[in-house]
Amino acid sequence: MDVQGTVADGFEPVRDAFVDNFARRGDRGAAVTVYREGHKVVDLWGGTKDAHGGGGAGGPDGEPWAQDTAQVVRSVTKGIAAAVPLLLHQRGQLDLDGRVGTYWPEFKANGKERVLVRHLLNHRAGVPVLDTPLAPVQAIDGFHGPRAVAAQQPVWEPGTAHGYHAQTYSWLIGELVRRVTGRTIGRWIAEEIARPLGLDLWLGLPPEQRARVGRIGPVEAPPVPAAQGPRLRPKRSVAEAYQNPDSLTRRAFGAISPAPDENDPAYLEAELPASGGVATADALARFYAALIGPLPSAGPLRSGGRLFAPATLTLARTEESAGPDEVLVIGTRFGLGYMLHGPASPLLTPGSFGHPGRGGSLAFADPESGIGFGYVTNGMQRGVTADPRPQALVRALRTALR
Repeated sequence: MDVQGTVADGFEPVRDAFVDNFARRGDRGAAVTVYREGHKVVDLWGGTKDAHGGGGAGGPDGEPWAQDTAQVVRSVTKGIAAAVPLLLHQRGQLDLDGRVGTYWPEFKANGKERVLVRHLLNHRAGVPVLDTPLAPVQAIDGFHGPRAVAAQQPVWEPGTAHGYHAQTYSWLIGELVRRVTGRTIGRWIAEEIARPLGLDLWLGLPPEQRARVGRIGPVEAPPVPAAQGPRLRPKRSVAEAYQNPDSLTRRAFGAISPAPDENDPAYLEAELPASGGVATADALARFYAALIGPLPSAGPLRSGGRLFAPATLTLARTEESAGPDEVLVIGTRFGLGYMLHGPASPLLTPGSFGHPGRGGSLAFADPESGIGFGYVTNGMQRGVTADPRPQALVRALRTALR
């Protein structure tokens, strides 16, 4: 594999792991970027823009992944979107302990009168499913999704349990932001985050950027060599939850049915903060680096050159939900909008916060070491929270920082 890019002295283990991902872990096209204390120390890419080759400018093996190739990052988008309500709170425009219905009166229906804004971010709102799933065209029209979650009856008493709001997070967070600011969440991110920081990151892809975006596709993880022992299989309860059409797991991930074509231009142009973001690895790493500290080359920002003031950073990574997840069935940990380091989603250190994307992508920050990390891939494997490819990169990064 012809891997392109650079690593700073001492970060060679990350390059070795990235190359190994193509050789042994099934990567087809991918990129990884790491910032430390605001400076880029890893910037690597390789493979093809199309997960399955597909011919094109690169010949029979497909057009090669380029330095500026962007990719659908699925639930990594949740971490980007979570910054919006937190920044609105930081600016005094949103009360995290206020009731959602104060900002969005229609949401108070069917037992959701006491749902707090923080419950939307810590996955305790109790509406991870829709009794009637939305068709893909309804999911992206900006109308049917908010109306459906506003009418939905909670499946547990809000605030008493937590469960991953895999798809409904889109309409919960997106509509809240629209009600508070008068802007769509994609426009808010573009104007207040992406442009000031110079990020190749979009929630609502402009048509003129479409040619830069790679095609995702499902790929099977290669078998683990016998010397490394057997690959871990999900527990029976987890496997059964994904197979049972009546489980909260299947219903949460199936809130859009049939599953949308994530390579469809209409999907890419939609604003689905649960799963529809498009970004480069550099943009993700730079975004998380900006949450925790100033970037030397960034434009003017509030809070002393960083996105999150210290109190907001504390909110993002303070544990709000932990233990058995009603949807994912495993134990998960969440702050306000961010997954926290733990067995279900190992990050760099116990103080790290970020978000994985189902199928492979991962982005996070580690304030103690000053790290912003972003990994994107077009080869969608079956994992939800701990894909072996970014985990290998995180282990290598941990080694490099010792």
